[in-house]
Amino acid sequence: MGTTSRLTPIGFFIRLIVFLLVAIIVSIVSLLVGPVSISPAEFFAALFSGDSSNTVSQILFEIRLPRILYGFAVGGGLSLAGAVFQAMLMNPLAEPYILGISSGGTFGAVLSFLIGASFLGTQALAFLGAVSVMVIVFLLGKRFGELEPNVLLLSGVMVGAFFSAAILLMMSLLNDSLRTALFWLIGNLSLADKSNLLPVLSITFIIAFILIMISDKFNVISLGSEFAKQVGLNTTKIKNLTYILTSIMIGTLVSVSGIIGFVGLLIPHVCRMILGTDNRIIFPASFFIGGSYLIIADTIARIIISPAELPVGAITALIGAPIFIYLLRRRFKIIF
Repeated sequence: MGTTSRLTPIGFFIRLIVFLLVAIIVSIVSLLVGPVSISPAEFFAALFSGDSSNTVSQILFEIRLPRILYGFAVGGGLSLAGAVFQAMLMNPLAEPYILGISSGGTFGAVLSFLIGASFLGTQALAFLGAVSVMVIVFLLGKRFGELEPNVLLLSGVMVGAFFSAAILLMMSLLNDSLRTALFWLIGNLSLADKSNLLPVLSITFIIAFILIMISDKFNVISLGSEFAKQVGLNTTKIKNLTYILTSIMIGTLVSVSGIIGFVGLLIPHVCRMILGTDNRIIFPASFFIGGSYLIIADTIARIIISPAELPVGAITALIGAPIFIYLLRRRFKIIF
């Protein structure tokens, strides 16, 4: 906990500005890179011309920019959710999908494919599926009126396994929509509809802001629930509020992107290794770095087999798994 006492407001804002600048630079590079390369001169000409009808402007602002914003929201939201769950449950392996919420969202999405729902119907059912699992795991994870970390994790794993089995069963009945369902299971930003961008961004940023504002509470909780209660912290209220808000954010993100793995698990660990254990800086760092990371991964997914593209979830898994293994070896000095 030595890092918590050294974090000053000036230091916090300097770090925040650095994270923001990194995200902006990554976003601009991603705007320029793709099957159709755009030069910096063309970018600035389209930015200041005010003509939205030319091809470059349409590629930049109608196709790539919404996808980059989705990528930042999804990557940032999942990374922040991973940092929050790891802090709340005091378990380094906790992340958004281990609690089964993503399986519930995917169940709703695959169900929509099976019944032939519209894209809006797919998003609605995916969100409802995620919220349903959230409620089930929340009720199962309570012990003596408070969320108990181990019970919550085990409940999430079991509920997630049940819904994963149901997903596989429904996929065996799909014909025309099987490819879309597979893309949803792997995670893919190309499925997102830009008409839903504003609500997704609003929900993600509002919840992220709230979670970052209460991040100092988790520094106290990390010392133990009993100690936190002794110093006057209502751990039951904090954990319940955090779980509900984080789950709503995950449900919203899963409803537009499907399952994108390793982001919520990997990024918080990277942030802790670089920045220490103070949740006041880990939470915002996870959000900004996670958003930048997913933008980079999605850019790679768009160009690696251009003009076709890969699901971004495949890229995050291919990049994330080796990096996570390396971090484990480095942290615990494992020798193979």
